[in-house]
Amino acid sequence: QVQLVESGGGLVQAGGSLGLSCAASGSIFSIDSIDSMAWYRQTPGKQRELVATITKGGDTYYADSVKGRFTISRDNAKNTVYLQMNSLKPEDTAVYICNAPIIRTARGSLYHNWGQGTQVTVSS
Repeated sequence: QVQLVESGGGLVQAGGSLGLSCAASGSIFSIDSIDSMAWYRQTPGKQRELVATITKGGDTYYADSVKGRFTISRDNAKNTVYLQMNSLKPEDTAVYICNAPIIRTARGSLYHNWGQGTQVTVSS
């Protein structure tokens, strides 16, 4: 069993910053590696939106709406992915959800791994 737990959400005024973390942990078997990790966001009545991705080697992708403002990074030793959000706008308000499509353990790979999400609210 694997858990992805997000933290760092909260309320911030427009123009402010927040940093999110997502830590992966195995309850039965230890994690050997995580191929890629991503941040999505979702608002009520809207489709889930891909915000940023990062490969195991550190290659990144950003949605046009956040490019230049958000930075995704990871610490493979800690099985953790981060999202630093600067110059926040009200339209960034959403539940931010961590995703790791493939998590490798000594007993095999685990797929479709999602966190529960953390709320980010940006006031005008």
